[in-house]
Amino acid sequence: MADAQLILALDQGTTSSRAIAFDREGRAVATAQQPFEQRYPEPGHVTHDPEAIWASQLAVARSVVAQVGGARRIAAIGIANQRETTIVWERDTGRPVADAIVWQSRVTAPRCDALGAAGLEPLFRERTGLPLDAYFSGPKIAQILDGGPTLRPSSDLRRRAERGELAFGTVDAFLLWRLTGGQVHATDPSNASRTLLFDIHRLAWDDELLGHVGVPRVVLPEVRPTSGRFGETSAALFGRAIPIAALAGDQQAATFGQAAFAAGQAKNTYGTGAFLLLNTGSRAVTSGHGLLSTVLWQLGAGEPARYALEGSVFAAGAAVQWLRDGLRAIDSAPEVEALASEVSDSGGVYLVPAFTGLGAPYWDPYARGTIVGLTRGTGLPELARATLESIALQVGDVVEAMVADGAPRPTELRVDGGAAANDLLLQLQADVLGVQVARPRVLETTALGAAYLAGLAIGFWSDLAEIGAHWSLDRRFEPAIGPERRRRLVTDWRRAVERARGWAAPGEELGM
Repeated sequence: MADAQLILALDQGTTSSRAIAFDREGRAVATAQQPFEQRYPEPGHVTHDPEAIWASQLAVARSVVAQVGGARRIAAIGIANQRETTIVWERDTGRPVADAIVWQSRVTAPRCDALGAAGLEPLFRERTGLPLDAYFSGPKIAQILDGGPTLRPSSDLRRRAERGELAFGTVDAFLLWRLTGGQVHATDPSNASRTLLFDIHRLAWDDELLGHVGVPRVVLPEVRPTSGRFGETSAALFGRAIPIAALAGDQQAATFGQAAFAAGQAKNTYGTGAFLLLNTGSRAVTSGHGLLSTVLWQLGAGEPARYALEGSVFAAGAAVQWLRDGLRAIDSAPEVEALASEVSDSGGVYLVPAFTGLGAPYWDPYARGTIVGLTRGTGLPELARATLESIALQVGDVVEAMVADGAPRPTELRVDGGAAANDLLLQLQADVLGVQVARPRVLETTALGAAYLAGLAIGFWSDLAEIGAHWSLDRRFEPAIGPERRRRLVTDWRRAVERARGWAAPGEELGM
C-alpha cells in the first residue's frame, strides 16, 4: 500500500497555490499550500507577479512529492487554476513581459465599454456566452500589449506579439509551459471559454472577435480537451518526467469534484469570490438575466462539450479578508464566525462588498463597496454578520437569475471552498435560498476535480460512475426562517445594492 499510485493536483488560486495528492478513493494523503503577494497598483486594479505564482506552485508541488516518497508514486498531474487572470510571456526565455492582470481587476472596463458602445455586445454574447466585462481575459491581453504595468518596460510589445515572439495564457497555460520546459503551449475549453475570444459552440478561437478586441491570433495557445495527455514535466523538476493529464478552470474543476455530472445539478464554491454553476448538459443555455454560459469540460478528443450556467460573485472570501486586513476586526478569517455569532442578526445593517464592482447578475464595474443601515448600536459583531449575509445574499441573487432563465429551483445546493467550513455562513445560505445546503466531506473539490480529470485520462479511474461513488456528505443545512423573513431580507438587500451601483464614474478610479 505504501507504494500505491497517486494523482497530484495543482490548485493555483487567487491568493495561494496548493498541491494535494489523492488516492484511488479520492482521499487527500498529502497537501501543501503557500500564499503569494497581491498587488493593488491603482484603485480597482489587481495584479500578480507571474514568477511568484510559478515559484509558489512549484514549491508546494515539490513538497507534496517529497511527502509521499518521491515522483515514482505520482501517476499523473491535473491542474486547476484561477481563471481569467492573464499572463503574457516571451517564447524564447519564458519570462513574463508584465504583471499578470488578475480576474478581479477593473482596469479594462473602458475597453469593454467601447466595444459595447460600438454595438458589439450581442455578437460577443451569442458566440462566447459572456457579457462585455473587464472580468474576462481577452481585453487584458490587449491592455498588456498596448502598455500595461510591465515588469520590464517595453514600447514594442504589440509588434513583438504580431511577430510571434510572445505567448498568452491563463494561469493553466503558463504553468503547463513552465512544467514542460516550454514544450507545450495549450489550454482547455473551460479556460478558453473565459476569454471573450472563443466560440463556445464551435470550440474554436474566433477571428472576428480577436479583431474587435485587438489580440493577434499567434499569441494564443492550442485548445485541447480538458481531460487528456498534455505532455510531461521536465525530468529535472521532480526527479523524473510525470504526465500532465488535465487542465481545468477552478470552478469547472470544483463542479467535477462535486460529481455534478448530470444536467440540473448545481454547486457553489466559496473562495475569494463565489461561483455557482448549474450543469446544463450538452446545451449552452443563453441567459437573459445576467448569467454566463460557459464550457464545463470536454472529456477527450471528439467528445462533445458539457456546458453550465454560471453566476460569478466577485467578493465572498474577499469580504472576510477586508474585515481582517482593512478593518482589522479579526486576526484570521475563521474568527468571523465566532464574531458574527455574538448577535442574532445584523441589526438592519447591509454590506455590499463591491470592492471591484459587481459581477452576476448586475455586471456593474463602477459599483463600489457600501454599508447601509448603520446606527449608534452597530458594532463589529453586526458588521461581521452583515459580511456573511452579503455572501449568502449575492448567491441568492444568482439562484433567482437562474430560475428567471427557466432553470428549476434547486432542491439541494452542494457547496465547497474554504469558507464552506463556516457553519453560520451555510446556515445563512440555506435561509436565504430556502433550500437544503449540502457540504461534502472533502471541501477541496477544486483540487479533487483536477485529480479526477487527470486520473480519468490515464485510466486511474474507469468512469464517471466510479468517481461519483466517492462523494460523501459531511453535513446538511436546512432553512430555519420563514418566507416572510426571507422576502424582507432579500428586499432590503436589493435596496442596498442599488445604493452601491454606478458609484465610480468611468475611468475615475482607474487612473485614466
